[in-house]
Amino acid sequence: MHHPQPTDLAPLQCADSRSAPWLTVRGLDKYYGKSRVVADLGFEIHPGECYGIIGPNGAGKTTTIRLCLGLAKPDAGDIALMGHPVPDAAPLARMRVGVVTQFDSLDPDFTVAENLLVYGRYFGMSDTSARKRIPELLAFAALEGRGDARIAELSGGMKRRLSLARALIQDPDLIFLDEPTTGLDPQARHLMWDRLKSLVAMGKSILLTTHFMDEAERLCKRVLVLDHGRRLDEDAPLALIARHVEPEVVEMYGYGLDAAAVLAAAHAQRVERSGDTVFAYTSDAVPLLAALHPLGAALRVLHRAANLEDVFLKLTGRQLRD
Repeated sequence: MHHPQPTDLAPLQCADSRSAPWLTVRGLDKYYGKSRVVADLGFEIHPGECYGIIGPNGAGKTTTIRLCLGLAKPDAGDIALMGHPVPDAAPLARMRVGVVTQFDSLDPDFTVAENLLVYGRYFGMSDTSARKRIPELLAFAALEGRGDARIAELSGGMKRRLSLARALIQDPDLIFLDEPTTGLDPQARHLMWDRLKSLVAMGKSILLTTHFMDEAERLCKRVLVLDHGRRLDEDAPLALIARHVEPEVVEMYGYGLDAAAVLAAAHAQRVERSGDTVFAYTSDAVPLLAALHPLGAALRVLHRAANLEDVFLKLTGRQLRD
């Protein structure tokens, strides 16, 4: 199916062009009972950047978003959102913020267009202003001609794009996206990525949480690695890769894996085994690939460049998180 290119959304107001951060977090702490779910966390998001937060389940990503939006009260620390203190002035700050939650919260009793119209009222928009906004938002979300459709008639990808369009109804400067592409097929993910890139190109800022490392690597100018509520590192994706892992990776699985692991240990700087796969990290894969060749085609070998997922697994571990 052909999808139109994203249209330029006409702004309702001029975005703040100052260089001051649109979100500043300092010394943030949050406890639930005796459990410290956010621990002395600090970061900033500047105008016109996509900032990613990655971490395992339970790392504190969604709690951090709730704190930044004033939906939960921190036990310590300072938050400034769009120049306003949070949670004290959170409602005022949220007037310039869009939010796409991890789970769809679209109203099934309303049509696509009605979902946008009603949401605009939350921001004090007149029905006339919201109705003028709806056609361009539907075009941006590749939902032209779907304004009268019921939510139950939409695919998963359509619902996620509608959630994004709804978050843009009042022309926010900063958009919070909590795992926006979870459950989407590759085509829908790529279309969502295209739309998010266009928002950044328009000068918007995005706070993105995701479990897809390729998504963070593609979209984010900077990435924060979070685990147990603590900041493990923060930098541009390529800088994180260069700092934490060797540049080349050889993955091995299939027949002869034990022998392959021995060879890998002799020719790589670092070797890890996870289930039925051996990962060899090296600055030069040529000697290892040559050593593996006699093991034959039954041993499956994948040679690739290191990526953000390798950083994620090195910093947070390979153990399963529930």
